[in-house]
Amino acid sequence: MASNQVAFLKHQEEFDEILGYNSPEPHVSVLADESPARLPLYHEACVYHPPTRSIFVTSNQMPNLSHQRNLATEDKHIKLSRVYDTYQGSSTESNVAKVEDITFPHIDGAMLNGGVNLGLDHILFCAQGSKESSDPSGIMKVAVPSEGSGDTTSEIVIGSFYGTPFNSVNDVVVHPLDSSIWFTDPHYGFHQGIRHQPQLPNQVYRYDPGNGSVRVVADGFIRPNGLCFSPGLDTLYVTDTGAIHGSTLVPFNPAGPSHIYAFDIVYPGGRSEPQLVNRRVFAYAPGKVPDGIKCDTRGNVYAGCADGIEVWNPSGVLIGTIRIPGGVANFCFGENGVIYACNETRLLRIHLRGEGVKGALLGL
Repeated sequence: MASNQVAFLKHQEEFDEILGYNSPEPHVSVLADESPARLPLYHEACVYHPPTRSIFVTSNQMPNLSHQRNLATEDKHIKLSRVYDTYQGSSTESNVAKVEDITFPHIDGAMLNGGVNLGLDHILFCAQGSKESSDPSGIMKVAVPSEGSGDTTSEIVIGSFYGTPFNSVNDVVVHPLDSSIWFTDPHYGFHQGIRHQPQLPNQVYRYDPGNGSVRVVADGFIRPNGLCFSPGLDTLYVTDTGAIHGSTLVPFNPAGPSHIYAFDIVYPGGRSEPQLVNRRVFAYAPGKVPDGIKCDTRGNVYAGCADGIEVWNPSGVLIGTIRIPGGVANFCFGENGVIYACNETRLLRIHLRGEGVKGALLGL
């Protein structure tokens, strides 16, 4: 896929505020490209690290080499890569950046997925884990390695719900005011053959590092996946990708869940522990399976879908689609209106021209 195959579809006039009124079409370049080898290195996490202008990305599950069998992960592995944004504003379509492999002890058994910044020195990753109990699983803190070094350290922040192992944690966000950690935990790992039979429902959790408490804050999902806060921190959005079962033996269900749900975040009686109330359908993604989800500082909601990145206004009206052949599982905002999009074998850089377009997560 050449970057000029990316299309910007306007469904409502307000999408111009994102694309830029009377501006050239957003610039698209390919930062990293593994399409010749068909390696799906750019699938999940997609975490932008501002001090080094680099993006941390996890791959899709890839088959092990014949001499590196691992029954605990069904002979599969996931790679963690760091891609440096070296774009200097050239008009060329492709601007292939430097890519580093990131490793730490027992990374092969962690089977990493989603991620989020934890300050400037660490990143939280969702370690789905394996069928081997000694492999790391749960929410993992990984130190940002120095530039040019692929080796780092890691530790598990939370690995179970009061002794019951999580299913296969999928995506994670950090509340910017109280540093609480919110994450989703669907059954995907079991159906993909990398985890044992689930012992917990498909749920959303909140972990408080201050007192060590972990709570279920939302349930009733088929496959809870991505999650994010609104810029005012009064709403939590959660995607449900239940249209994808997880097992290769169960086909995609086009009529299955491809929803985004919204919850109000309230503090009853002035308590410090929040509750999620007023669950409602925020949107159904016409492009199917909304996975990673982000807000901009204006409250617009973006989700990686099977057709690219779909964008809704705060009322849940679809205002535009960044159509990307092959779809997008996850993405992140960089600086000054830049979006980095995981397109499986490629990492794309999309520079939106709208004035003041910024991601709410980092305020960039």
